[in-house]
Amino acid sequence: MTTASAERTTPGSLRETVSATRDEVLAAAARSRSAAADLALLSSASKDRALQTMAAALRSQVAAILSANALDVAAAEAAGTPESLIDRLRLTEARVEGMATGLEDLLALPDPVGQTVRGSVLPNGLSLQQIRVPLGVVAIIYEARPNVTVDATGIALKSGNAALLRGSASAWESNRVLVDILSAAAVSAGLPADTVQLVPGTDRESVSHLMTARGLVDVIIPRGGAGLIKAVVEGSTVPVIETGVGNVHVFVDASADLEMAEAIVLNAKTRRPSVCNAAETLLVHTDVAETAIPRLVGALGAAGVTVHADDRTAALVAGTVPVTAADYDTEFLSLDIAVKVVDSLDDAIAHIRAHSTGHTEAIVTGDLAAARAFTARVDAAVVVVNASTAFTDGGEFGFGAEIGISTQKLHARGPMGLAELTSTKYVLNGTGQIRSAS
Repeated sequence: MTTASAERTTPGSLRETVSATRDEVLAAAARSRSAAADLALLSSASKDRALQTMAAALRSQVAAILSANALDVAAAEAAGTPESLIDRLRLTEARVEGMATGLEDLLALPDPVGQTVRGSVLPNGLSLQQIRVPLGVVAIIYEARPNVTVDATGIALKSGNAALLRGSASAWESNRVLVDILSAAAVSAGLPADTVQLVPGTDRESVSHLMTARGLVDVIIPRGGAGLIKAVVEGSTVPVIETGVGNVHVFVDASADLEMAEAIVLNAKTRRPSVCNAAETLLVHTDVAETAIPRLVGALGAAGVTVHADDRTAALVAGTVPVTAADYDTEFLSLDIAVKVVDSLDDAIAHIRAHSTGHTEAIVTGDLAAARAFTARVDAAVVVVNASTAFTDGGEFGFGAEIGISTQKLHARGPMGLAELTSTKYVLNGTGQIRSAS
């Protein structure tokens, strides 16, 4: 539980910042570390029982959750927060039920802890095994969405880790109540109370204290916009798994089936424009631009998308706005998309290399050689051929759960499931072997 006390808000009021000292934050991290030592030893049955207890607790306390969330929503509205962000913050009975169901879905997933990654008997008779072990204390810094509080707790627990959570100040009341419920459920299931904790405080200093808690926190995972991720990556002395920012491209090649391309582009852009796998730039091969641009831009416009068009696109269709150089590097997270006509596959790949964040990149093509060249030469966590970028998701990949999309190359890349929240250790068994002096 947090050691800092928050000022309760009333509808229409603006939230006051809650300060926390470095000692308070480090004390919370130390409690998480103690809990992590116990969680690492739990059986799969014990973890699953705790997840079931947490899910039941959420369902039994929907009224308390929604009441707390209403305070957060009212404060956000009073502060003039855009409706798109308020929607991410708002909870409903259906969304709470979805969080509870998400915890139960983890029951069907294999426990990664203790799995043998590889093993062998060495020529000297030593038995060598590499096995999966929890990371330990997993700190997650995230924005807006209270559902992350529950999702992160469940995934951390199933993989044997303690969750130390720093949500945004805008969701303070929601997160506080959710963590109280989850922590109490953990205790009733025989787990440590500090299986899940909120980081004390809502001020920026509390984040700084967390990011420099090296030795107490094993890894930090930032989930949010580019500014948040950049601040954590650059300011943390604790190892960071970089996630999320998705400047995603869809390239419609000269041989593309335009009916397929239209369906893919619309789905990639409009299914959920506020998520990191949404398309932000559409590239169209010049050989099909005269036909494809009116069709694709027309479909996007009909769906309410504002098209930021280059000169060649604007010459083919009306109703666009001029693209800027900055647009090509923008993760819009809204019903906006940049559109550019390119002269070749090479030009498309060059544009992607210049502007990609390494999240997801897609090609629509009927040419097998072009598809192979694109997948070989484009450097991203996920490369998609003839399908929507919306499929970059742990659930869609069959992982069942996801803590985020890693855009880095060390430890984990792409959708991070349970296995990605583990490390490994080697176990060496012998029968008295000793190593020679030479």
